Amino acid sequence: MKIEMKSRIVVFVLAYLVWLALTHIGDIQEVIAGFIISIVVALIAGKFFITTKKQKGTVRRIIAAVIYIFKFLWEMIKANFHVAYIVIHPMLPIKPGIVKIRTRLSKDSAITILTNSITLTPGTLTVDLNPDKKEIYVHCIDVISADVEENTRNIGNRFESILTEVFE
Repeated sequence: MKIEMKSRIVVFVLAYLVWLALTHIGDIQEVIAGFIISIVVALIAGKFFITTKKQKGTVRRIIAAVIYIFKFLWEMIKANFHVAYIVIHPMLPIKPGIVKIRTRLSKDSAITILTNSITLTPGTLTVDLNPDKKEIYVHCIDVISADVEENTRNIGNRFESILTEVFE
């Protein structure tokens, strides 16, 4: 089976599972609509998900992806509490700014997931990306340090090691 076809199948399955998780599956119309929309999404964007054959085992990568989801949810919960603390604190102890982090990721899909994870985490927003130097510029609601290495450890490394297992 071609890589493009495998990619489309994976995208279809993931899109359909997400659709079923977000809708009421008691209605047959919802199930059929999700099936059709998942097929359309897989046909249009499916070839971009898997682009090369992986040397690592598929099971190992799937386990790493599941671990990544839980790690992302944990980081999101922590960030929500941090932002809530900032909001309810009477003196608003914030120091907003843009920081630079570096990444070791090389695949476009891995970098996209990393930048989206940073953006989806409350209090941070990916502003720009320099793919040549592998630098990501992130706006933070509360800048802790101006040091690039420390920001890389605090922001990027939370997700990068697991994303390396999944995509690289």
